[in-house]
Amino acid sequence: MQRTLSIIKPDGVSRNIIGAVVQKLEKSGLNIIAMKMIHMTRKQAEGFYVVHKERPFFASLTEFMSSGPALVMVLEGENVITRYRDLMGATNYKDAAEGTIRREFATDIEKNVVHGSDSTESAAFEIGYFFNSFEIVKYRLSEK
Repeated sequence: MQRTLSIIKPDGVSRNIIGAVVQKLEKSGLNIIAMKMIHMTRKQAEGFYVVHKERPFFASLTEFMSSGPALVMVLEGENVITRYRDLMGATNYKDAAEGTIRREFATDIEKNVVHGSDSTESAAFEIGYFFNSFEIVKYRLSEK
């Protein structure tokens, strides 16, 4: 089993589409094993996105991510990183495939509703950034 971090960004929270996004996750067979609402400070957002520190979008990204509440989740499943990234769609929502979260809900390349880890290494860092071991529930869904 693999784990990944999912964030419903401040634009998704403020637009009241948390339920719609979570429903897409569940319908896609992705198991949510941890979830909580947070509101990052600018410093916390900078720590989370430190890998992008030298990129030109770093300042606007961290400002946006600290602009309001976000919902962070840990997803678990077989090949969950790839499966979730496919469900999210391309970073630029205009390039995202039909049926993806970003194609359906995003309004801007930065305000693209969701974030997901891009590798097992980044997933380990990102999950650890927001969750401790007591907050992650281990369970198995019943077979359908």
